[in-house]
Amino acid sequence: MLKKDFWFDLPKEQIAQEPAIPRDSARLMTLDRGSNVIGHHIFRELPELLEPGDLLVANNSKVLPARLIGTKEHTGAVCELLLLNQHKGDTWECLAKPGKRLHPGTRILFGDGTLSAEIEETLEDGNKYVTFYYDTETLYEKLDEFGKMPLPPYITKQLEDQSQYQTVYAKELGSAAAPTAGLHFTPELMKRLEEKGIGFAEVTLHVGLGTFRPVKEADIADHKMHTEWYAVSEETARRINETKAAGHRVIAVGTTSCRTLESVAQKYGEIRACSGDTDIFLYPGREFKAIDGLITNFHLPESTLIMLVSAFYGYEKTMAAYKTAVEEKYRFFSFGDAMLIL
Repeated sequence: MLKKDFWFDLPKEQIAQEPAIPRDSARLMTLDRGSNVIGHHIFRELPELLEPGDLLVANNSKVLPARLIGTKEHTGAVCELLLLNQHKGDTWECLAKPGKRLHPGTRILFGDGTLSAEIEETLEDGNKYVTFYYDTETLYEKLDEFGKMPLPPYITKQLEDQSQYQTVYAKELGSAAAPTAGLHFTPELMKRLEEKGIGFAEVTLHVGLGTFRPVKEADIADHKMHTEWYAVSEETARRINETKAAGHRVIAVGTTSCRTLESVAQKYGEIRACSGDTDIFLYPGREFKAIDGLITNFHLPESTLIMLVSAFYGYEKTMAAYKTAVEEKYRFFSFGDAMLIL
């Protein structure tokens, strides 16, 4: 299939700039894979849309406040670093702005100067290796003090509360972007799901900024996915396998949870406790071996995420559902509304 097959027109005003308040007041489109019926609900109605015995599997990765704005030592010029991956020790691979002016040896100061950084090396793709210096026990404490959430470029409004870009169950620090389907859950909603007999299990996949990297190849099969680290615990593997054995459904909360489970199932032929790196690319024609349902937001045109949804629900049906979402004024992307595909 071609990249252009996944294009759709979206009015700019339907790109959500802030989350729904409360979180579970977002809208929820339901898509039935058997009947092809489209329904319109509110996310807080999720317990009524699921069955006792269903198991939701969510990504518990926590977003690093990885965007740092500082000044160059001596000149005071404003510059920005975005931490991507820990290279070794306190040296990280970073996106840097203005990249051409941040040469090896350049020192950058943040806040009151108790956090600083030195550019070590410029990589082939323009990213930098940067070593950080700080007066606390860990760099993460300084990121909490000076860092900002690395919001996607289509969100132009600054957050009043950084926790708005974290799921309420986030635990494992390491993502450069939020697993956004999970942003709709509240503690109250999770309690209601539990009371109905709907299970909740967790995996970890640290979301990289590659999730926003556009597909450049005309033929999507030529696209190479970025690599992300994942982990599945013994407890989660056991619960998934017990759910399957009992004839109940496993429903991924978000494309990251989906990619984690499908990576494991396709690698081992089953769900088992494990960890590793995945660059799995799910697009129409690829089979799903682990999940029976998917909760996900509405994604960018021509993105690998809309391709994943099309692989699970069907290409023509997915594009028709997106057309309906535009017509019905659903809110799109990270802070937008959601869909439940069963």
